[in-house]
Amino acid sequence: MKVLNFTLIILAVLLFNAAQVSAGEFDGLIASLNVQAEANIGDFKIGLGATFGAPTSQVDVVIASVATPGEAYMILNVAEVSNKPVDVVIAEYKKNKGKGWGVIAKNLGIKPGSKEFHALKKNKMASGSPEKGKGKGKGKGKG
Repeated sequence: MKVLNFTLIILAVLLFNAAQVSAGEFDGLIASLNVQAEANIGDFKIGLGATFGAPTSQVDVVIASVATPGEAYMILNVAEVSNKPVDVVIAEYKKNKGKGWGVIAKNLGIKPGSKEFHALKKNKMASGSPEKGKGKGKGKGKG
């Protein structure tokens, strides 16, 4: 009986730790984006619009709907990856923001561990990011 109780305690601790890790797996990206936004919020908004093809009015609505600029980025990123409207992602965020972006993404159809889920973790606004300008202009127009 003691072995069973000990096993259950160990299992509970492991599950709790796994939940904590998954809840915070986007924290570094969001913190980095918040620093970028603090440096120049105007450029950050322009970057969001350019990265996700969102008009300025939509970027302003998203930023006003969340706690930090980094979370605005995540709203637009999850909307793009999940092919869901931004307002659907905002509603899911408001309902489950305390559970983390992994839960929000999963609830919107992005499977944990999938290539789409991993794509959410990449900073698409970072200079030199492989997503920006991939393949454009290479080998064209040269003699």
